Amino acid sequence: MAHNDRVQLRTGLEISQMGLGTATFGGLYTSMSQEECDAAINCALDNGITYIDTAPHYGKGVAERRLGKSFKGKKRSHFEISTKIGRLLIPIEKEIDPDFKDTDTTLTRIFDFSEGGVEKSFRSSLERLELESVEILMIHDPDNNADAAIRESFPALFKMREKGIIKAIGVGMNQSATPARLIKETDIDLVLIAGRYSLLDQRALADLLPAASERGVDIIAAGVLNSGILANPVKGATFDYVPASDEILAKAQRIKAVLDKENIPLTAAALQFPLRHPAVKCVLIGCRSTDEIVNNAKNLDMNLPEDIWQKIEAVL
Repeated sequence: MAHNDRVQLRTGLEISQMGLGTATFGGLYTSMSQEECDAAINCALDNGITYIDTAPHYGKGVAERRLGKSFKGKKRSHFEISTKIGRLLIPIEKEIDPDFKDTDTTLTRIFDFSEGGVEKSFRSSLERLELESVEILMIHDPDNNADAAIRESFPALFKMREKGIIKAIGVGMNQSATPARLIKETDIDLVLIAGRYSLLDQRALADLLPAASERGVDIIAAGVLNSGILANPVKGATFDYVPASDEILAKAQRIKAVLDKENIPLTAAALQFPLRHPAVKCVLIGCRSTDEIVNNAKNLDMNLPEDIWQKIEAVL
């Protein structure tokens, strides 16, 4: 496997095997400048990482606006974009977001999975991105709105796909039960699953991955570092955005100990693990610097012998 390998999704759309997530472009936990975002996009494209994921949720539109500026002057055929629907951004006097440091304080988010909401969200995203189209459109976090998504959102997405406005449709979530249901009850093309298929958390094996394999649905694995612990498993490291339990920390440290003996970075195994499942086509990883992009690409390209995976399995 290689970070810049081209993989074909079931609709025929091709994307890079490593994708770039852009929650950080909206200032997730730490502020980023437009210049840093520009440098990240240039670095990703220069390294063959052409698939880029975003969402209105990230900084309440800030990530999409920054991407729009970063794309200026670039050939549209040189990158693939996914964004999401499900949250509309509406004016408010002032609202601080504790998670996104660069957020637009004049907007608030409301869930809206109606057909009209889908169309409005999509048009607004295209305006912020300064693009005429995106390749992939996903429903974002319909945890408590699966019925509405099935009844209203997906028919709107199906129409867009049939008209060729978008090339693939899917859902992006950080739990596996609802996407598994959506695979069984709708004709979606892909699922972006965050944090539920990693070295430390393999809950997607129970429902999502079997359903995807049966129906030929493609999986994009995000959150494969489980919010940081698989980058640096030390006391105080986070797992699912909260301090890791002693049990989780100990498991991560056991994996790292196995890899240290072979001089293999923990991040290399964390990035490669999801791609060992045949349903997983792409690993999506965020960044805060060009160095992170380059290092992640090198780690995904590193050759890990099969016996290493057996040793990891033995300590899980």
